[in-house]
Amino acid sequence: MKERLASLDILRGADMFLLLFIGPIVRKLCKVYPDGMAWIAPQFHHVSWEGFVLWDLIMPLFLFLSGITIPFSMAKYRSGLAKPDAKFYLKLLKRFYLLFLLGWIVQGNLLDFSWKDFHPFANTLQAIAVGYVVTALLFVHVKPKWQIAAAVVLFAAYWLAFACTGMNLDPQGNIAMTIDKAVLGAHRDGVSWAADGSWNFSESYQYTWILSSLNFAVTVLLGCFAGQLLKTERYSKGRRALLTAVTGAALVAAGLAISPLFPIIKKIWSSSMTLYSGGLCFLLTALTYYLVDVRGWHRGIDWLKIYGMNAITAYFLGETIRFSSVSESLLHGFGDFTWYPVLIAAANAAILFGILLVMHKHKRYLKI
Repeated sequence: MKERLASLDILRGADMFLLLFIGPIVRKLCKVYPDGMAWIAPQFHHVSWEGFVLWDLIMPLFLFLSGITIPFSMAKYRSGLAKPDAKFYLKLLKRFYLLFLLGWIVQGNLLDFSWKDFHPFANTLQAIAVGYVVTALLFVHVKPKWQIAAAVVLFAAYWLAFACTGMNLDPQGNIAMTIDKAVLGAHRDGVSWAADGSWNFSESYQYTWILSSLNFAVTVLLGCFAGQLLKTERYSKGRRALLTAVTGAALVAAGLAISPLFPIIKKIWSSSMTLYSGGLCFLLTALTYYLVDVRGWHRGIDWLKIYGMNAITAYFLGETIRFSSVSESLLHGFGDFTWYPVLIAAANAAILFGILLVMHKHKRYLKI
């Protein structure tokens, strides 16, 4: 990417830092000191069904930021300097495949080498893969007004599917869950297997993926729109930040306005959640862009680029590798202390940060 936003790397780094460093430590603190941490504990767990907390923003922001990169990395195709050829489509297909492969390893049980335990579609990286491909193709081939039209069609198609089924929002009976169960069957995440080889759908698993992909794509498209706004030369940088913030506020208001009709439910990526979370992402982008790229205020937060410039590596390692085997081997002498779980969580996060730091110093980045 020839042109790179420092604010993008910092905001994406903050997203990964929250997920992989702050989150694990705070959750352990909440278990060790439940009374003293009761005020913050709900913000570090997904809501059970309706509602939205800090922890629910991590995935939408990850998808949104993947969309922001597209107007910068694919600018030559829009400007006419290059035409999408076989190499372009193969690269796009490769990105899609690698993100799905990493998703299979992280959450699809691929490394278990057990077909019955394999989950083909159940991870954030796969949601990014779907949204990124759709958005990249639209960005390269059609004008912004038709990109917006496509986002509206995808958004409407998702809502229409629920409207045609009476807006059933039962966690196990809604149309998105019904489609997942029908298509994925025994390979849906959350399936429980019995000793006799029979299986059943777990009532506790409420996430949906196939129909929700329509709004995954909308979220990435919203990021792409933000990227185009931040890249335009029609306005000053300050004006771009303001327009991004105004757009964000409008989306938040729209999400809240339609929530009585279609509640904010992150687990099915509901329509109101798509607008509400997208608006929050716009606002965070506007704030970070203004502080970092407009005002140049980045002293003390540049280190977030260690996460942000290697976000997929950070996510993959953090969600796959059990660093606790190392931490517990070195720190087992503290096992009798009440705060031992917090110490282990901090050590795990520090090991991951150390790996990313070494990669950053040697300019080694996972590029998909």
